[in-house]
Amino acid sequence: MHEPAHPPKSALRLLTVEAMRRVDAAAIEAGTPGLTLMQRAGAAVAERALALGSERILVLCGPGNNGGDGFVAARLLAEAGRAVELRLLGNRDALAGDAGLAAAEWTGPVGSAEATLPDCDLIVDALFGAGLSRDLDGPARALVEAVNASGRPVLSVDVPSGLDGDTGRVRGVAVQARETVTFVALKPGHLLQPGRSLCGAITLADIGTGPAALADGLEGAPHLFRNAPGLWTLPALTASSHKYTRGHALVLSGPAYKTGAARLAARGALRVGAGLVTVASPASALPENAAHLTAIMLRPCESADDLDDILVDDRLNALLLGPGLGTGPATCEFVAVAASAGRALVLDADALTSFRSEVRTLARHLRDGEAGAVLTPHEGEFARLFSGTEAVAEGLSKSGRAARAAELAGAVVVLKGADTVIAAPDGRIAINDHGSPHLGTAGSGDVLGGLICGLLAQGMDPFEAACAAVWLHGDAGLRHGPGLIAEDIPELMPAVLRDLA
Repeated sequence: MHEPAHPPKSALRLLTVEAMRRVDAAAIEAGTPGLTLMQRAGAAVAERALALGSERILVLCGPGNNGGDGFVAARLLAEAGRAVELRLLGNRDALAGDAGLAAAEWTGPVGSAEATLPDCDLIVDALFGAGLSRDLDGPARALVEAVNASGRPVLSVDVPSGLDGDTGRVRGVAVQARETVTFVALKPGHLLQPGRSLCGAITLADIGTGPAALADGLEGAPHLFRNAPGLWTLPALTASSHKYTRGHALVLSGPAYKTGAARLAARGALRVGAGLVTVASPASALPENAAHLTAIMLRPCESADDLDDILVDDRLNALLLGPGLGTGPATCEFVAVAASAGRALVLDADALTSFRSEVRTLARHLRDGEAGAVLTPHEGEFARLFSGTEAVAEGLSKSGRAARAAELAGAVVVLKGADTVIAAPDGRIAINDHGSPHLGTAGSGDVLGGLICGLLAQGMDPFEAACAAVWLHGDAGLRHGPGLIAEDIPELMPAVLRDLA
């Protein structure tokens, strides 16, 4: 998608299927006919199809409003001189409302949408939209399978047919599109996997619903956002800034031979702007850490009591526990002390696994703190921590699981993956699509934890710090590409941050 480098927060809102219905209804009630909205949507699809340069275009229309958009697009493409063949899944006489009116404006033949497809340069998929409520079967499934088997490029309308617009899940089978044109705002399913991979490149078209209708649709809707600059603002330096005003992050290290994860995290915290960073480790691991660290300081720490003593220094304002720390009661004690200290807190890896099936115990510890906490589980850690709770209930989307988890834990939850979801206890949710599969390498998540901790040390709100760190982490992966290792990520931060200034 082509968009400004810093889109306003309002432009990052995601619309659920129900919210989109309300936007359409509000626009119609305010005086814009539904057919006008459909004509504008179809025009946006036709414009994109023309830009692709295809001459022979097959338009597949479904029985609802998505199909109506397809009829409009087909008419405009034919008027532009393209060879258009239109096929309808269902009976033309059964088309009702605006879709029926749009179909009446199409003067060409209407073929039956069978699984045997004609030769063409482009397929416009206007079969089913984001509100599909059941799995595709029968002729619809056979048609989608034929589209995917054809090898022809596909331009989908709203979402690839068969994709759930709210969850990004496939309803039985779904079209693999090269591009998708959607309207007003993105839906969660455009960003959540596998939806994001099925959509291809996405064009967002304004069809003139207007800001008042958008506001009506968003009233009472989940606070869902696409993660991007504009959703958060990075800490700014002033002429009077110095290392003590930029915060002091503390990262707990594991024992000897298990120290690398903590160092990666500490480097991330330093590179993202924390004024000071200290690694606290068992005495046996001090030489190992000292051999690798220069700007990052070291403190001995053998037990939770030692950590309690260290935290007498209130300049240590953000803590990261978990990477390489080990699992078990000792780590649980570290977490209890860290949480009760009232500092901003990041928990990852072993700090999460140590509370397997005991998230309510962890939540009680976190309630003792005052500065907020961020949990950064991958799917396996999430399943262990939230086992037996409503956060792992069957049928929930990834964003729904993260939201319930944040509410249960009383903390921001960063549910990592190709479609990382960041959820806050107050209901804010962000879905990240700014990343790279090259980040799937050992230690990458440790650096992410360090980035979050470094931003917390500088005073960012926990949700915004988590969102910003996920985006910065993803940008580093996109910049580097093949060959990326975790050590590269902190070193890419100066360029990433400079381009955001």
